[in-house]
Amino acid sequence: MKRILFIFIAVFMFSFANAQDISFGLKAGLNLTNMHSSNSDFNNAVSGRTAFHVGAVAEFAFSDQFSLQPEVLYTSLGSDIDYGSESRVSDTQKSIIGNYLAIPVMVKYYVADGFSLEAGPQIGFLLSAKAKTGSQELDAKDAFESTDFSAVFGAGYKMENGLFFNARYGLGLSNISKEVSDGDWVKNNVFQFSVGFMFN
Repeated sequence: MKRILFIFIAVFMFSFANAQDISFGLKAGLNLTNMHSSNSDFNNAVSGRTAFHVGAVAEFAFSDQFSLQPEVLYTSLGSDIDYGSESRVSDTQKSIIGNYLAIPVMVKYYVADGFSLEAGPQIGFLLSAKAKTGSQELDAKDAFESTDFSAVFGAGYKMENGLFFNARYGLGLSNISKEVSDGDWVKNNVFQFSVGFMFN
């Protein structure tokens, strides 16, 4: 964990020292999130949920085409689960919610004025997790791993006045559940749609 944090800090310091132009901003938007598993029964029971993200961004421009954009986001992930009519649970509808502090580091390539393609790694630190069934809500943080690793791909458009838009897909790479059998896994996947503003 310390090694990962060191790498992220080193990337930030290198970018700060070598960038031709630096700008900062804020963003917020919609998450269409789901959990995917090696267990087919789990996959058949889960469905996507709608959530949100909000946070700060910095863009380090190295040329007119290439830049690096690290971000710090509060983001909510998870899934809805339907146990079906044969479940012993009194309310068959359940939601699993994981709230993370996410740090994506996006490499951006501007293919045209204002329009960019982007990709990069993301690490997420679990802040809280809940299991909701009907009116009941339980703390589920102990059932999940403390970190989540993802690969993020997307595109964006930035206007001259600083307003920008992003669409991304986050592909979970690491198992997030402590309660699966050896060899099994559960991963986060999310589509994100954002709007933000760069101040300089």
